[in-house]
Amino acid sequence: MAAELDLSLIRDPALRPIAEHVAEGRRLDAVQGRTLYESPDLIGLGALADFANQRVNGDRVFFSANQHINPTNVCILRNTCTFCSFARMPKEDGAYVRSLDEVFEEAEAARNGPTREFHIVGGLHPKLKLSYYTDMIRGLRERHPSVHVKALTAVEIAHIARVERSSSLEVLAALKEAGLTSLPGGGAEVFSTAVRATIAERKLSGEEWLRVHREAHSLGIPTNCTMLYGHVETTDDRIAHLDALRLLQDESGGFLTYIPLAYHPDNNELGEELGRTGTATTGYEDLRAIAVGRLMLDNIPHVKTHWPMVTPFLSQVALAFGCDDVEGTVVFERIYHDAGAQTAMHLRYHEIVELIRGAARVPVERDSLYHEVRREFDPPPPMRELSRSLPVVHAA
Repeated sequence: MAAELDLSLIRDPALRPIAEHVAEGRRLDAVQGRTLYESPDLIGLGALADFANQRVNGDRVFFSANQHINPTNVCILRNTCTFCSFARMPKEDGAYVRSLDEVFEEAEAARNGPTREFHIVGGLHPKLKLSYYTDMIRGLRERHPSVHVKALTAVEIAHIARVERSSSLEVLAALKEAGLTSLPGGGAEVFSTAVRATIAERKLSGEEWLRVHREAHSLGIPTNCTMLYGHVETTDDRIAHLDALRLLQDESGGFLTYIPLAYHPDNNELGEELGRTGTATTGYEDLRAIAVGRLMLDNIPHVKTHWPMVTPFLSQVALAFGCDDVEGTVVFERIYHDAGAQTAMHLRYHEIVELIRGAARVPVERDSLYHEVRREFDPPPPMRELSRSLPVVHAA
């Protein structure tokens, strides 16, 4: 059944003209995007985003049985990416580099489980060569031929190209030949030059990030895209970032999903400078980030909620705010927990299924490329009868 927009849910008069645009399938501009960010009507905003999502995806909510692998936390940008809590200098306490055998051993968790995707990101190690990553990808595909490999951010790709004194296009081609399936969307942060000068001075520029993804798309490698929010960026910075993603998608069509990422302030320099601890964003901001992303990025088919950053509870609520994809099983999440995330390291397969069902949506397991793998799952266990859970009390 086609989705219908319930205008009675929209209380902010400023949202009514935007609702007409959304209902007609017309693209929103930057001024309308600013209205979305500034409107106090969160429920109305969610209704608009939910309508836009259901028009494309219906009641389906996708998830993947994935496993995160972080081969190294050694990073040459340790002292300049002030928002990062994961990176270490080569001789700093806690620094590590996994050998290929150690990576393959960690990946063995996929052997008897449901894993269908390895999600691989790490630091910018000054000495690791391209061969380390191609051998890793090739070895994982040989050992687990049914598991896709989503690996290496645009920042890592550009860094490997510098180490090899080659081009990022050549690096991408070599990784694809080794068995790379897709690229994650990390490293985008916010494209604003001023923001990057504050939080990631020496990191790949926004234009360079877009270039690497454009090159990946030209080789037939689909990618994800992200935005890190909740630090020093402005509303206009966010809108310009989304517009840049939308323009590249118009050009290449290579983005699979958009993932807004909430900044976490613990254990990093930026958090100390801002005087923040704990959770930097509110649930209100997190739901708004999902909804605005869905409404502005009309040409990107999927929007994902990242439960390790915003909690499974809020991710479940996000399914009514334009979101159609939930971060997967993960197995062991390091990067955001180093930044103070208090969520579990992983969710079990059936927990994700029940999270989606609990939001009155249809869970659909997917692979890295959003091919449907499964939508028939065992029914939830029946609730025990109350009499069976209470002690028997006999009259005196």
